[in-house]
Amino acid sequence: MQLLDNTTTQTLLDGQLDLWHTTFAFMKSMALKSAVDLGIADAIQHNGGAATLPEILSKVKLHPSKIPNLRRLMRVLTTTNVFSIQHPPTTEEGEPVYKLTPASQLLVSSQIPFATMLLNPMIVSPFFELGTWFQRELPDPCIFKQAHGMAVWELTRKDAAFDTLINKGLASDSQFILDVAIKLNAEVFQSISSLIDVGGGSGAAAQTISKAFPHVKCSVLDLEHIVAKAPAGTDVQYITGDMFESIPPANVVLLKFCMTGITRTV
Repeated sequence: MQLLDNTTTQTLLDGQLDLWHTTFAFMKSMALKSAVDLGIADAIQHNGGAATLPEILSKVKLHPSKIPNLRRLMRVLTTTNVFSIQHPPTTEEGEPVYKLTPASQLLVSSQIPFATMLLNPMIVSPFFELGTWFQRELPDPCIFKQAHGMAVWELTRKDAAFDTLINKGLASDSQFILDVAIKLNAEVFQSISSLIDVGGGSGAAAQTISKAFPHVKCSVLDLEHIVAKAPAGTDVQYITGDMFESIPPANVVLLKFCMTGITRTV
C-alpha cells in the first residue's frame, strides 16, 4: 500500500480512528432518540432520581432479555453525559446506578417535544441527500424541500401530525429559552411597551413575556392556518400575515426559528 510507505502506521491508525468517530457519531443522537422514546429519564426521575438497570427496565416495560442491550444503550448515554453512572465499590457486588444530569433533567421537563421534533425521521432523513444538494446550482430548494417535495412550512399545512410535531417542538424550546432570558435579562423587557413575535406559532414565547411583563403588548404574526389554531383566553394578539409582505410595528421584533425552511431569497 503506497500510503503506508509515506505515512507512519500510527498516523494512519489515528486517522482511521477519527473516521470511525465521525462515521458513528449518529449513534449518539439515535441513542438519545431511544432514551426519549422509551422515557428513560422519566423512569429514573420516578425512581427517586437514581435507578439500576433492572429498575429502569421495569419502569419502561421492557422484557428482561433486553438488559444487555439496555446496558449498551446506557453506556452510550453516559459517555455523552445524558446520564451519569455510579459504579458499586470494587469490593462489593451490585448493579451500577444511573442518575440524571443537567441534560437529562431537561428531558423530564421542557425539552422532550423539541428533542422529539429534531430527531424525527422527517427532519433527519433529508441530510442523507446533503451531497446531492451541494451538486445542484443555486438557487435551489432547501434540503428539506429536495427530500420531501415541499418546504417545512408548506408541509405543516398539509400534514396535521407534522404540524403538531413542529409547533409543539418549537413551543417547548421557546418556553425554555424565554424563561432563561427573562431570568437573566429582565431589564431588557422592562424598557419596552410592545413586541411582535414573527412566525411565533402558538405564541409560547409571547405568552411567557406577556405573563412576566403585563405592561408589554405582545403579538404574534403567523400564517392563516397557524393563527386559526391559536389558543384563546390569553393577552396575546394573533395576527394573520406574511412576514415577507409586512410586519406590524412594535418596539421589538422577535425572530426565532422563523427562517427555518424558507426557500425564497431575502
